[in-house]
Amino acid sequence: MSTQKVWRKRIERYRLLGQKCKGCGKAIFPKRLVCPECGGKEFVEEQMPEVGKIVTYTTVHIGPKFLENDTPYVLAVIEFDNGVRVTTQVVDIDPKEVSIGKNVKFVYRKLQAEGKTGVIAYGYKAQLV
Repeated sequence: MSTQKVWRKRIERYRLLGQKCKGCGKAIFPKRLVCPECGGKEFVEEQMPEVGKIVTYTTVHIGPKFLENDTPYVLAVIEFDNGVRVTTQVVDIDPKEVSIGKNVKFVYRKLQAEGKTGVIAYGYKAQLV
C-alpha cells in the first residue's frame, strides 16, 4: 500500500468511520460517493460499531508474501448490528476456535510496512470477544 493511500484512508482505517444515506438510511462502510441501495448522493458520517458477529470465514494456509509468516490465519466476514459487513483477519486465536456466530471486537494492528524504513500501515482486524 502506498504512503499516499495510507494517508488518504487514515480516518476510515483508524476510526471505523462510515456514512449513512440521507435518502434511505442505509449504513455504508467504507465511504462511497453513491448509495448502493437508492443511488442517493447525500450522506452523514456514522461511526461503525466496534463489535460484530462472524457470518462466514476461511482459514488461509498459503498467504501473500507479507503474511506468509502468519499462516495459518483466519479471514472472516463480520456483520455489524447496522447490517454493514466487512472482511478482515481474525487475530490472536487458534483458527480451530473460530466459528460462525461468534462475536468479535475490532482492534488495530499492523497491516504491512513499505520496505524496512517506509511507512507502517495500521488498520482494523477482529478479535474474539
